Amino acid sequence: MKIEFTTAAEKFIRRLVMFDGGPGYGLRLHVSPGGCSGMSAEFSVEPAPQEGEQVYAHGQFNLFLPAQSRLLLDGVTIDFKETPTSTGFVFIDPKAKSCGCSTTEAPAFEETH
Repeated sequence: MKIEFTTAAEKFIRRLVMFDGGPGYGLRLHVSPGGCSGMSAEFSVEPAPQEGEQVYAHGQFNLFLPAQSRLLLDGVTIDFKETPTSTGFVFIDPKAKSCGCSTTEAPAFEETH
């Protein structure tokens, strides 16, 4: 499984885990089909993975990923964006061709936390 992170996403996740958790904590990321681009996501800072979750170690933080999330996130780049109208993760899937909104770009999807 390969997941990439932009510098902005890495910084946000490190800060989130540090301030909302502590040593040993990680980010649980649950991705499911749905939404305009075909996926939606929720996240939380947790002390340990739940049964059946895989720990994906990335530098200074861990992701706790359920099986379905691992399948959907394989090959995805995770970014973090702040705009005047929204703030959150953006997931860029190079395998996606279009979404239900008739866009011509590969769709990104944002978290719903």
